[in-house]
Amino acid sequence: MLVRVSLFEQTTSGAYVAGTFTLANYQEVLFSRHFQEILFFSFKFAVLVTAIATVLSVFFAYAIWRADGMLKNALLFIVVVTLLTTLVVRLFSILIILSPNGPFNQLLVAIQVLREPTLLVTNLFGATVGQVYTIFPYTVLSIYSVLSILDWTKVEAARDLGATEIGSFREVVLPQITSGILVGAVISFAWSFGAYAAPFLLGSSGQDTAAMEVYRLMVTRFNWPLATALSFVVLLVVLASVSLLFFVTDDNLGDAYGA
Repeated sequence: MLVRVSLFEQTTSGAYVAGTFTLANYQEVLFSRHFQEILFFSFKFAVLVTAIATVLSVFFAYAIWRADGMLKNALLFIVVVTLLTTLVVRLFSILIILSPNGPFNQLLVAIQVLREPTLLVTNLFGATVGQVYTIFPYTVLSIYSVLSILDWTKVEAARDLGATEIGSFREVVLPQITSGILVGAVISFAWSFGAYAAPFLLGSSGQDTAAMEVYRLMVTRFNWPLATALSFVVLLVVLASVSLLFFVTDDNLGDAYGA
């Protein structure tokens, strides 16, 4: 249905002209400078969020794996509890924390990183923090699920042979958790490329994502063919990233078993 509506002609008297067929909507999405800028920003935003979330998640998942007892439970609780809270509530909490009068600004002023509070929301920084916070639990759990079955004696053996902590992590741990990192990265990219809530609540009006433009076309301009064409392009990008994941992980698993 999404594809069919995207091929209908546009009209000013309704959502679309039923029974028609045109490729003009896809031509506008792919070749219009306006939509190219939106898609390019969405891509840059997704790559930025994915890079930050993946790095943070690797170290947080590693900390959970190495922790014991109450500390392990506490770290897991920190990850899981965010999934039990609605997305809007989570993002509004970030809005309060990063506001000029919020605790984060007060901390930066107290330790003299800033002379006075600054605006950390309604900009790219706020949108990035909000989106990272949104997908962080999923990337952590995807990496931790692989780490949890890793044999620690391999790391100990590497250290007995002279490897440093960083060296053993790089040479032993990272190659073993590549599949989990890739899964987490694809989840992060797919969710961030089609992000709406975090950029809308914490970002600026001049930095629109594809999802924000789809909402504007559907609700404000009532242009369903153009909105669905843009939606389908976003869907194709997400499917391409998932396909790339399967291709890369299959190669990694094949190399591992071959070795």
